[in-house]
Amino acid sequence: MARTATYKDAGVDLDAAKAAKKRISDLAKLTFSPKVLGGIGSYGGLFQVSKDKILVSSTDGVGTKVKLAFLSGKHGTVGQDLVNHCVNDIIVMGAKPLFFLDYIGLGKMEPDVVESIVKGFAAACRENNCALIGGETAELPGLYKPGEYDLAGFIVGEARPSSVLDGSKIRPGDVLIGLPSSGLHTNGYSLAIKVLLDDGKLSLSDRPAGLGSNLGDALLRVHTSYLTATKLLNKGKIVLHGLAHITGGSFFKNVGRILPKDVSAVIHKGAWKVPSLFKLIQRTGNISEQEMYHVFNMGIGFIAIVPATDAEKSIHRLKETYPSASIIGEVQKGNGQVILGD
Repeated sequence: MARTATYKDAGVDLDAAKAAKKRISDLAKLTFSPKVLGGIGSYGGLFQVSKDKILVSSTDGVGTKVKLAFLSGKHGTVGQDLVNHCVNDIIVMGAKPLFFLDYIGLGKMEPDVVESIVKGFAAACRENNCALIGGETAELPGLYKPGEYDLAGFIVGEARPSSVLDGSKIRPGDVLIGLPSSGLHTNGYSLAIKVLLDDGKLSLSDRPAGLGSNLGDALLRVHTSYLTATKLLNKGKIVLHGLAHITGGSFFKNVGRILPKDVSAVIHKGAWKVPSLFKLIQRTGNISEQEMYHVFNMGIGFIAIVPATDAEKSIHRLKETYPSASIIGEVQKGNGQVILGD
C-alpha cells in the first residue's frame, strides 16, 4: 500500500506554525495601545481612529503558488490572488477595502515580470474598488535565484463599530452557507506541488480527466474575491452572525477562529460536490480524508453564518452571483470546535 502523503512531508509543519504564532502574539501584545481592539489571531487587526470609524488591516502572501508562475511563465494571476486574499480577510470582519500596498522581492530585476505582477494587483484592486497606493520592489540576488520571487500584500479597510463582525453573536441554531472556491486559492500548494508534480510526475500541460483544463491552468485559477457576496447580503439586510474565509487550516482553523467557546459548528461534507482537482490530489498522493480537510478548502472558499430564519433569503440573494450557494452545516451547543459530519 502506498504511503499516505501529508502537509508535513511537503515541508509545512502546522504544529510548529501554531507554536510560533503564540510566541509572536505575546510579543505583539506588548505594543498595544487602547486604540487596538481585539487581539492577535483574527483575520485582521482592528484600530479605532475615531468614535465612529475603525481601521481594519491585514497582510499576507501567495505562498508556493508562485512556483507555478515560475514554471508556466504566467505572472499576472498571482498578483490578483494576493489582492483578493487580502480583501477577503478584512471583509469577513465587516470592513470595506480602502487601499493596498505590495512587496515584491526577486533575484533579478525583470521589468516584464514585475509589470505583469503589478497589472494583476491593479486589475484586482479595480474590481474590489480598492486603491493601489504604493509598494516596494527589492532585487535580492543572494536570496532568490534568477527567475524567482516572492510577494506580500498589505491592505487597509474601514468599518463602523456597529458593523464589525467578530463571531460573538453566533448561537445554536444558526446555519452555515457555503460559497464555492475557484480552486486551491492560495493554500496547500506545497503539498499539491509535491504530490502532483514532484512525486506524481505530472506536467502543467497534462489534462487529467474532469479538470476541464490543463493542470497548470487549474492550479493557477485566481483566488475568488467574495466582496460581491458581502454586498449582496448587506443589500438584502441579512442578519450576519459571522463570516469565514477558508484559507490555511481550512474549516478547522477558519471557522473555529470565530466560534464562541460555548458552541460548535457541524459541517456536512456531503452538502457540496468536491471539485475534481481536490480528488486528483488526494488520489495521486494517497492523502487521508482528514489531512485533505485540514489543508485544502475542498471547494468551499467562504462561509456565511446566519440565523436559520434568514437562511432562505440569504441563499436567494447569493444565488444571483453564486448559483451553487447552499447550506453546508449548522451551529449547535458545544466547545468551540468544528466537527465534520457526513
